[in-house]
Amino acid sequence: MSGVEAGTALARAAELGPYFGWEPAGDLSDWRRWSDLADPAVLAERVAAARSALAAMGGLAEEAVPERVVASVAFLGYAARVLSPLLGAAAITGRIPVAERTTLWWRPVPAGPLPLAYGVMSATVPASPEALRGIAVQAILEPVLTTCRTRFRLSPQVLWGNVSSALAGAAAMISRVDPPAGARAGTLVAGLLALPPLAGTGTFSQGALTRNNCCLYYRIPGGGTCGDCVLRHRPNR
Repeated sequence: MSGVEAGTALARAAELGPYFGWEPAGDLSDWRRWSDLADPAVLAERVAAARSALAAMGGLAEEAVPERVVASVAFLGYAARVLSPLLGAAAITGRIPVAERTTLWWRPVPAGPLPLAYGVMSATVPASPEALRGIAVQAILEPVLTTCRTRFRLSPQVLWGNVSSALAGAAAMISRVDPPAGARAGTLVAGLLALPPLAGTGTFSQGALTRNNCCLYYRIPGGGTCGDCVLRHRPNR
């Protein structure tokens, strides 16, 4: 599939499920560029909205929902929405669409997965851990991660662990829908987790991740721990 275009690859990825879909850009009047999320004021606004939503869902006062925890969980969701379609496209077509911060758009919603749309983007490159790292992790996610780290005083280990968790979660979802593509996704994820900045964030084995850190969700009353959390896998816990 060396001649596959970005739109075709993304359309194939979207067949895996709602989380794997980006919309082709149409009327963008109520959308914002992805790069806006690296603005501390914009990111703080989105975290405040997520905090209100999480508090309402749990029947909690907002003061009971730590802002830093919400920022970590929100970033995990953003990472999943960026990585899932690109990993899906890579696993199915063997090509990665060359997305950029200036060609990716998001639409504010009060809760739930962040809607993403893509603008003019036709190029693809052969799928590899290095390509996925350069396009998705470093070019698209890292600027938002850096803002999240400084604005909300979050550990880089926690935030990079969230990226690893998003990758592993996407690979697991692909495996459930399309096992052969899931195996290819797992190979890509394993390779990516061996490269910096994700090296050391967790152990990926037989399609499952065990993190060496935690997204902090357990600090929300009633939150509990995720399946890949280090706190669930510590001896004698």
